[in-house]
Amino acid sequence: MKVGVTKEIYPGECRVAATPETARRLIDKLGFEVVVETGAGDAASFHDDSYQDAGCVIADDAADVWNDADILLKVRSPQEQEVEYLREGQVLICFLAPAQNETLLEKIAGRNATALAVEAVPRISRAQKLDALSSMANIAGYRAVVEAAGLFGRFFTGQITAAGKVPPAKVLVIGAGVAGLAAIGTARGLGAVVRAFDVRPEVADQVKSMGAEFLMLEFEGDEQGGTSGGYAKTMSKEFIDAEMALFAAQAKEVDIIITTALIPGKPAPKLITREMLRSMRRGSVVVDLAAEQGGNCEATVPDKVVQYEGVHVVGYRDLTSRLAHTSSQLYGTNLYHLLDEMGGAEKFDVDMEDDVVRSATVVKDGHVTWPPPPVSVSAAPKEKVVESAAPSAVVEKKIGLFDVSLMVVAALLLVGVAMTRDQGFITDFTVFLLSCLIGWQVIWNVTASLHAPLMSVTNAISGIIIVGGMIQVGAADPIAAWLGALAIFVATLNIAGGFLITHRMLGLFRK
Repeated sequence: MKVGVTKEIYPGECRVAATPETARRLIDKLGFEVVVETGAGDAASFHDDSYQDAGCVIADDAADVWNDADILLKVRSPQEQEVEYLREGQVLICFLAPAQNETLLEKIAGRNATALAVEAVPRISRAQKLDALSSMANIAGYRAVVEAAGLFGRFFTGQITAAGKVPPAKVLVIGAGVAGLAAIGTARGLGAVVRAFDVRPEVADQVKSMGAEFLMLEFEGDEQGGTSGGYAKTMSKEFIDAEMALFAAQAKEVDIIITTALIPGKPAPKLITREMLRSMRRGSVVVDLAAEQGGNCEATVPDKVVQYEGVHVVGYRDLTSRLAHTSSQLYGTNLYHLLDEMGGAEKFDVDMEDDVVRSATVVKDGHVTWPPPPVSVSAAPKEKVVESAAPSAVVEKKIGLFDVSLMVVAALLLVGVAMTRDQGFITDFTVFLLSCLIGWQVIWNVTASLHAPLMSVTNAISGIIIVGGMIQVGAADPIAAWLGALAIFVATLNIAGGFLITHRMLGLFRK
């Protein structure tokens, strides 16, 4: 089977659906033949020579690729002239935005072709490696901070110099999905003080683990913001009012706001009003990652940076394309895994019984199959089911021959000690047994988080030595007294050093 890769004709799009590296993997590991339009990767710094070295065939124009390939890999949705190239039985894989492009799906169906929308891949564990939407969101979040840094007039990190003090930038990230978490990590890496908000309470731990402050909404009610698909959902009016009040208060304090709030299939919610922009300090920056679907900010202008009351509002819709080399590599890898999931060249099949393939397939052999059946991937906690406790079985411990033998040996040992009639020896032996018991009970029962198992054993032995040394310190023989004191000193050092080393070991696992 042949896989075709064409040059993107959408204005300003620099990405390419396969890089020389991913094309080589398609050829060597999955057995495909790869045909690439000449100049397809130039905008992403992948030249024709690199594709030829990887084993690809270079076609002179897009028509040759469309006519020759069985599977077409693209980034953007096909334009009008590209749809005309589709033929019966051909498979198209790209971003299609099926919820907003019903007309496009009908046109593809009219060509009796099959189409897979990569953004429709469900967010389940086994599909993470082919989740192109998350890959692109990760890059967009990173690039959003870079764009903000270029427009912001100060350092992100705070500095104290001989010339004066520079406070750290304060960044608010609205939406803690993949893009939001990438923005948080990048801003934290640059030294900014980062705050984040999301309607899904289950992401709070992720935000905190990255060193940011999670803003809790003071709202009376038990409203959950997540859906079974792992995305945010539309909230009630009361919740939205409380949310907007929180944003209004934060706008007066922060220097940079990055918005990532999107609900699949719906226009982006307006979260940053013009009044909030007027309350921000001059020179502040708002980066709207939802500009593609209308924007989260009322002043957003798609594909432009505008100033509103001294605040920069970034509405770029091509943030991933501004890192075309990395974006293409990640996207190409996602497509490689998708084709691997579909069987490779020898067993290629659009299996509608496979949850991943079924969710991504929006047109199958001329029939529109969107929307797919839901696949539950929610991370929200499930309701606890109280089960009656089953009666525990009582296992009667049986005394075996080995246990009886130990008891007999112990009894004979005690009788032998008593038969010596040496009062001093009997006293020392009794002290030894008591010191063993005390050392084991005292040291062994210390909280497990304070010591390692091996360290607890050595400390128990040291405890025995200390008890014995304390007895010998009071002996009449000066040599025995000095040896007892030395034993106490050495054993004490061992115990103190043991706890110190354990404390340092545990510190390696703390933030």
